[in-house]
Amino acid sequence: MRIVFMGTPDYAVPSLQKLIDEHYEIAGVFTQPDKKVGRKQILTPSAVKELAERYELPVYQPQTLKDGSAYEILKSIAPDMIIVAAYGKILPKSILDLPKYGCVNVHASLLPKYRGAAPIQRAVLNGDEETGISIMQMDEGIDTGDLLYIVKTKIGINETSAELFDRLSVLGAEALIHTVKNIENGSAAAYKQEGESSYASMIDKSMSPIDWNRTAFEIHNQIRGLQTWPCAQTVICGKPVKIHASVLSDVSGGRAGEVIRAGKELIVSCGDGKCISVIRVQPAGKSKMDVRAFLAGNPVKPGTILGV
Repeated sequence: MRIVFMGTPDYAVPSLQKLIDEHYEIAGVFTQPDKKVGRKQILTPSAVKELAERYELPVYQPQTLKDGSAYEILKSIAPDMIIVAAYGKILPKSILDLPKYGCVNVHASLLPKYRGAAPIQRAVLNGDEETGISIMQMDEGIDTGDLLYIVKTKIGINETSAELFDRLSVLGAEALIHTVKNIENGSAAAYKQEGESSYASMIDKSMSPIDWNRTAFEIHNQIRGLQTWPCAQTVICGKPVKIHASVLSDVSGGRAGEVIRAGKELIVSCGDGKCISVIRVQPAGKSKMDVRAFLAGNPVKPGTILGV
């Protein structure tokens, strides 16, 4: 099986690694162009490119797939299958139709739920108890193709999007290999997506501020869902603070945003009268720290209202 792999972030790395470990012929790796990262704007390759170069695989980084040049490259490679995992570009029909076995996508949701760019974060933000991996035969739509294989997994009540991201990347790699082997031996059976569809739009900075009038469950989900970026943020004693981790508390009472306890823990009341316990924070311009270390240097009194 001659394969072209298309992927960019860490999520895609286990899938490529698994294909390499299973001794599939990786005839080419397509990934996004190097990007400038950090304050010093250092040109940085994608995680997939780093892995591909480690194994001396041919790497292609086209700015677009729409002008025909990428098609000509792929035509010359003549892959039996193209595998896509969070590549970041839409494949035109000419490319979708090129491989013998088509193009297969490793998507981190239970399709048709959470089609689009941010399925992992959206599942956590919405407080879902279950998610999974969908291996899909790609068509011209956005995650609308026929399904080849689905595997489900529970989401922990305190599991962050970063933790779920890591788990699903490994689960996706395992599901991918299972599917590729089924395609090889002729046992793969594609079927239509069923059920209500939804779209997982991109995460942006406007989602960061915490509205303490929301329920404790919603705020807890916001904190764990946005942990990697842009992080849930509030104002404590007039200073902006990112909140990286929390748990739901048994304590109740108080006004929305009111500090109920501050010392060994920071317990804050939410809009439904229930509370969260803040675990890990990051003051502006400083590193992440345990909330006890933060409170030791920033005395916060019970009764303080956060967010103002």
